[in-house]
Amino acid sequence: MKFSEKIGLKILNNFDPETAHNIALKALKFGFSPRIKPYQSDKLHISLAGLKLKNPVGLAAGFDKNAESCGRLSKLGFGFLEIGAVTPIAQKGNAKPRLFRLYEDNAIINRFGFNNNGSEAVNKELMGYNSLTPIGINLGANKNSIDRIADYSKVLSTCGDLVDFATLNISSPNTEKLRELQKPAELMKLVSQIEDSRSKLKKYIPIFIKISPDLKDDELELLIKTILQSGIDGLIATNTTLSRRDLKSSFSKESGGLSGEPLKNKSTRVIAKISNFSDGKLPIIGVGGISSARDAYEKICAGASAIQIYTTIIYKGFSVINEISEGLDKLLITDGQNKLSHAVGSKRSEWL
Repeated sequence: MKFSEKIGLKILNNFDPETAHNIALKALKFGFSPRIKPYQSDKLHISLAGLKLKNPVGLAAGFDKNAESCGRLSKLGFGFLEIGAVTPIAQKGNAKPRLFRLYEDNAIINRFGFNNNGSEAVNKELMGYNSLTPIGINLGANKNSIDRIADYSKVLSTCGDLVDFATLNISSPNTEKLRELQKPAELMKLVSQIEDSRSKLKKYIPIFIKISPDLKDDELELLIKTILQSGIDGLIATNTTLSRRDLKSSFSKESGGLSGEPLKNKSTRVIAKISNFSDGKLPIIGVGGISSARDAYEKICAGASAIQIYTTIIYKGFSVINEISEGLDKLLITDGQNKLSHAVGSKRSEWL
């Protein structure tokens, strides 16, 4: 970590977590960020559901909900970005406080509730994005919507022409009954409408589904079978968890989704199960508890073609992006692999 980042993080830690996050976003928007030369290696190039990535390290949804700072974020070494979640109509989300740092656990709990500026405002921000780094949008539904399935299509129709992929967020624990959309019948209704909306965009973009880490094995297997029969291009595994097992922090009783180190092994096992249930046919983006190249490589070897980070940036700063990319390059050499794609799923059995 750069000295300037250490100072910056120390200053931000004097604020409550949400205020600190908003300050960081504004700083990025106005060009205040560490000077980072992105790590480059041909071995890290990967194709993900048709997306050509310079490296597999992506930014998870939730960091830049409204695409305010995505231009600057694209220059920090990420292979791809994901903004959102975005709903058709702007909403404030749940009551504050709703973000908690669990220092002892290297984790975060959030119960934001899809706070965002709405799809029209996000679309205007995306119009100014001119980077070659692929960008995706995390689609959400308004809390009080009478037709949540239609909400996903509305956001895609509004913003879809300006992004490279979209994600159906049907697994956030912070919107009541949202996870019910993971049930096969509801999911197929959603996919049908999304495919119709996608067909009207100027270009074809892959659609991913972000799933919960809390599904039982039989639920996950049924979900994978359903997705394989649909037009979905891949999965993001996983969202935050409701589990509070073995936490040390005094904030451990707070409601909301838990992210960070406690989620690491749980999400990796889900990735391996998805890869196994789909026989490696579904492209997977691995998320959850990644704070090092070793963590990222475990998810890749379990079956993920790419990974996303968020919580570790809060604790380690943006230098962690290059640290992971460079570390992955070295791990591939150690394993005798000359391409990242050759490592995907290579150690899946260790997590089953």
